[in-house]
Amino acid sequence: MTIADTAPAVAGLPAPIPLSFNQQFLSLWDQGDDAGPFGPRYHLAHGWRLRGEIDVDALRRALTALAARHETLRTVLVAQPAGPRVPTVFPPSTPYLEVRDLPGVDPHRREQAVEELLIEIESGVVSSQEPPLIRAVLARFGDTDSVLAILVHHTATDGWSMRVTMRDLAALYARERGLTDAGLPDTPAYREFAAWQQENSAGPVIDDAKGYWRDQLAHAGIYTEPTDRPRSAGLGQETSVYRFAIGKDLIGPALELGRATRSSPFMVLLSAFYVLAHRRSGATDLAVPTFTPGRGEDLEHTVGSFFNFMPMRTDIAGCATFRELVGRTRASCLDAYSYDIPSLFIFGEAPQLMAPAMADDRATVVFQAFPFPFLMEGELVGDVEYTEVRQRLLGQPVGSDVPDGMLWTLNVDPAGEVLGSVQFKRALFDEATAAAMVAGYVEALRDTVLDPDAPLRLDAAKA
Repeated sequence: MTIADTAPAVAGLPAPIPLSFNQQFLSLWDQGDDAGPFGPRYHLAHGWRLRGEIDVDALRRALTALAARHETLRTVLVAQPAGPRVPTVFPPSTPYLEVRDLPGVDPHRREQAVEELLIEIESGVVSSQEPPLIRAVLARFGDTDSVLAILVHHTATDGWSMRVTMRDLAALYARERGLTDAGLPDTPAYREFAAWQQENSAGPVIDDAKGYWRDQLAHAGIYTEPTDRPRSAGLGQETSVYRFAIGKDLIGPALELGRATRSSPFMVLLSAFYVLAHRRSGATDLAVPTFTPGRGEDLEHTVGSFFNFMPMRTDIAGCATFRELVGRTRASCLDAYSYDIPSLFIFGEAPQLMAPAMADDRATVVFQAFPFPFLMEGELVGDVEYTEVRQRLLGQPVGSDVPDGMLWTLNVDPAGEVLGSVQFKRALFDEATAAAMVAGYVEALRDTVLDPDAPLRLDAAKA
């Protein structure tokens, strides 16, 4: 079964469809509709610069077609008096589109104005219970210079899906303008993925993967950082964002080391994070959590929340050089990837894993790094040129929520630098703590990637 460019309206509410394991994972942190993963600030916000005159009515129709094409954008996980939430797909409807005119903004200030706009939008809310779960803002500096910002509730999307959303919207807009046929590929619906997961949740393949994680995570505890304030202080749920860039002088050698060792950028950058984690904690047996896409090639065009939470455990004791450490990290990652299964299965095999994060004065730090997927960089679709907004360096006091602790995201830009962010629970951490960790990470990179064959210094005193 596949979904076409449009989908028929649904009369009334359909029969319940199964929860995916990702949706069940999110339910572990369910705090109702006012906070947590079903709260109004658990969302993703992205922006694109548009060059060309924009037909607002055509854009609104394209947004409607987008919500019809991807049913997750109109799927509500409905809370029940008892038991798990029930995914309910609503008929297609037109997403909210706000149009702003920003005349008189100096061209030299427009990049900053774009950042400020995205901060404003990301500081806002979108309900997980009112479909469609997508909102858009079109801000026009002039007739042919605009920025389109999209805000989607995270229960309906992930980082990969946000880029699919914009690629599809651009094609649908061009079709609405009568310029090109959208030509979008058929792709499985998210409910098909959820049903497939349930049907394949047992058997030899799953048993082998469970066995791997049971052995790999035996006696392991997730990596945590000491908090600046205890959880018991109850100071709120807001998530702040600290943003930064790491230049070509360090990322270039890191990528070169990756090529030389047949390691992905993530493997090299995670290796440097292991060095930072050891310097801050003194530990050498490190289980740093990350996320995997959670989707195969058949699902690369489907919008939904697919990611799997994966603890990357590596023992770095005795590594003589950073090159050796990267080799160990690579081996850990390749093994883990080959047994990529839903997070709930991993937790079931390692019930002690999250114990360190349950302490009143500790919190989990999640690390992810990847190239920009489906990057639109001056891409002409119909009569509009699209460029993703990547240079975001302004922090913000309130942004998209993370369930707990800190989430590090490092995007490897094609220009050869890393554009990063640390999202952190403001009740637990100060911005100064996030900034100090980033400074320590940059120092760890400088101490390692510039001369990966030099004796590796793992002295905790440097933290």
